[in-house]
Amino acid sequence: MDSLNGFVVFVQVAETRSFVAAGRLLGVSASAVGKSVARLEEKLGVRLFHRSTRSVTLTAEGTLFLERSRRILAEIEAAEMELSQVTAAPRGRLRVSLPLVSSLMLPVLGEFMREYPEIELDLDFTDRMVDVIEEGFDAVVRTGNPTDSRLTTRRLGSFRSLLVASPDYLARRGTPEVPADLLRHSCLHYRFPNSGKLETWPLRQQPGEPELQLPTSMICNNIETRVCFALQGLGIAYLPDFSIREPLADGRLQPILDGHVERTGVFHVLWPASKHPSPKVRALVDFLHARVFAASKIKAPSSKGRLAR
Repeated sequence: MDSLNGFVVFVQVAETRSFVAAGRLLGVSASAVGKSVARLEEKLGVRLFHRSTRSVTLTAEGTLFLERSRRILAEIEAAEMELSQVTAAPRGRLRVSLPLVSSLMLPVLGEFMREYPEIELDLDFTDRMVDVIEEGFDAVVRTGNPTDSRLTTRRLGSFRSLLVASPDYLARRGTPEVPADLLRHSCLHYRFPNSGKLETWPLRQQPGEPELQLPTSMICNNIETRVCFALQGLGIAYLPDFSIREPLADGRLQPILDGHVERTGVFHVLWPASKHPSPKVRALVDFLHARVFAASKIKAPSSKGRLAR
């Protein structure tokens, strides 16, 4: 600790250029400061300051040592902060941006509120690309590959999307066997809020076949509407598996064209890059990583006997 105290005294003298001023800031006498610097110089075997009655200036060796000393003290301060945050209870307002996938996120966020009652959640559900730092978000959850180098990222898990319809609908309208059969069916579509474009259904077709212009029996900009209408037998919908795990498991919805459509996606949680994220951000990230996809796995038969993963 004496050595560490010597670093602190040395840096204070170097920054104030005065033994008296350094002593005043440190709460000790100028004489004690001078003795501390002398002991440090003796230990290092170099002169750190040029002293005169009017000024205290760094030597070449002192200038080099100042840079290293500042770095050492900064690392010690960072370590102390990290340890204090480990023991600190997560609390305070936590502003989070989430995609419009309430069926996936809401149950987990409810558990999070019960687990961390001192954290005040401020949730913003949107599919637009928010600027995390400029808009003051503590964290965001998004699909796709992260591209902002200012953010730290953690992968939450993956999902797949599939075409589904109710048994009642398939009994009335028939089960599509190839993608072209969809031209004779009611199709429930999703429109991207940002671009206004319809989501493309990634249908596998033979090379050279023209892109199918699917019927648009209904268009909306959320998941819940398509799930609801598909359950009512109003058409075929293209949906992420986490949104329909229960209807798939109990047979209210059935996968179709399982060998002709495939798309997977990945959810990430992102937050402003920092060596020492706050306890509330760390708590959220760890909680989402442990719970989101643990609560959304599905086990249901596909149109070929089992749901391929």
